[in-house]
Amino acid sequence: MRSTFMGLEVAKRGMFTQQSALYVTGHNISNANTPGFSRQRINFQTTTPYPAVGLNRPNIPGQMGTGVEAGSVQRIRDSFLDVQYRTENTKLGYWSARADALTKVEDIMNEPTEEGLAATMTELWQSLEDLASSSENEGARGVVLERLQSVTDTFNYMSDSLTAVKKDFGNQIGVTLSAANSVIQKLFDVNVQISEVEPNGYLPNDLYDERDRLVDELSQYMNISIETEESGGNDSPIAEGIFKISIVDTAGNKTEIINKTEYKQFSFSASLPVTTDVPANSNRIDEMHLVAYDKSDTAGAVTPISLIDSNGAVSFSQGEIRGLIEAYGYKGNKDTDGDATTLEEATVGTFQNMIDELDKLAYSLKELFNGIHKLGYDAEGNAGKDIFETDTPAAGLPVYAGAAGSIRISAITSKEIAASAVPKNADGSVNIGDGKNALNLANIGSHLLNPGNVIELLGTTNTYTIPTDLPIKTGSLNSFYEGVIGRLGVDSQQASRMERNVNVLLGAVQTNRDSVSSVSLDEEMTNLIKFQHAYNGAARMITIVDEVLDKIINGMGVAGR
Repeated sequence: MRSTFMGLEVAKRGMFTQQSALYVTGHNISNANTPGFSRQRINFQTTTPYPAVGLNRPNIPGQMGTGVEAGSVQRIRDSFLDVQYRTENTKLGYWSARADALTKVEDIMNEPTEEGLAATMTELWQSLEDLASSSENEGARGVVLERLQSVTDTFNYMSDSLTAVKKDFGNQIGVTLSAANSVIQKLFDVNVQISEVEPNGYLPNDLYDERDRLVDELSQYMNISIETEESGGNDSPIAEGIFKISIVDTAGNKTEIINKTEYKQFSFSASLPVTTDVPANSNRIDEMHLVAYDKSDTAGAVTPISLIDSNGAVSFSQGEIRGLIEAYGYKGNKDTDGDATTLEEATVGTFQNMIDELDKLAYSLKELFNGIHKLGYDAEGNAGKDIFETDTPAAGLPVYAGAAGSIRISAITSKEIAASAVPKNADGSVNIGDGKNALNLANIGSHLLNPGNVIELLGTTNTYTIPTDLPIKTGSLNSFYEGVIGRLGVDSQQASRMERNVNVLLGAVQTNRDSVSSVSLDEEMTNLIKFQHAYNGAARMITIVDEVLDKIINGMGVAGR
């Protein structure tokens, strides 16, 4: 026979459960603006019906429900949307870093404008053409010197600016890598806390949210893969477990950086302590290492991590860090001698590549200009001198290395500009009015630079042969620079377009994720009313049962009194 007071217990359970639901709803409302918070809900479940199956069960028509209980407090989350978000976030980190670097290069090159290198060189060619028609004019000679100085100043400015911004990106790598290491350590600490709570049967929802928020942040820096491991003990069937996080390189190889017992941090040093600053004695990144730490933050083994693949391309996990490394520079392979047949080991990167292109242009300009200038004669009939000078590069570097940053005009006066193609007239007088060599100099920008190509010079039987060691092997100086700027524009346009596209996709995924996990105040207010009415109904049930019991206790057995 069922208990007389069974109704009170059923109603009490209803009140307690609806009250818990009201508290969870209040928690949701309180955290409506908390970053990373996922709304939570009570999983209602019926309690064990009465009577239980057995030989001594009471003989009643069937089992009767005994009420409701809160089975668990679970957060609402879609793991598939989380994976999508992190995938797009990784892409956004990479393309944002790449687009930022290329935009800065474009700002420095400043093409096409009237202040760019192309316009400056065009002014130099024009001043030489003007000199050709009035080579005896001292003013025209002075203008040529000024234009020569403008060209060298522009080369120097571009090279110095690119080097300075490259250094800034090196500092940014250190800051970003330090931030990633901090996130990794925090993730490990949260993992440990979760592993201590779950075995007791609880769902640490707020810790889950914090862990997911940190994973989202880490995914911006690098491509990561997540596997779960049970905490053990008396953990709930719906517990999310411990995260084992690995970084994934471009070939799909995984390197574990967080598990149940240890975490690893990135370092540029092969020994302790951890160093996230880019090596000061190098203008590129050659290697990277992982340092293991246990729960007591005691450092352990230091292991190298793959940074460059066998083809000389960056193999490090895609993300913001890779984008910064590609911009700053790394040990890769590229054509440094211009033969277009073999690749040599060299520093490769967005900024370094542009510096190298400017060095090639500056060095080629110096060689061509000096070579043709020395075949002409100045205002006093003397053979021309070298006009451009550059520093000699260090051993092992290409002959053109550093040319853009060091190119300068030699100590030459306006009278020493070799504008004439012949030294003197037949009568022995100086042919200062002959400006044919000035025209030869003005045509330098359009000459084809195929090695061994012979250039017929105006006003003389002399010829000029293109040097075989010139770093520019095809096209002309003008077309070479146009190609450099054209490729820069295409690369920058692609990076900006990819950044915008990924941003759109990321926004769409975030919208879907918010529709699942974020707090809707309208929905929570509806739930408040729903749970309040259920609570009031359970309370009313207690009142009814109380009246029934009062009738039984005080109103029965008094007949005939």
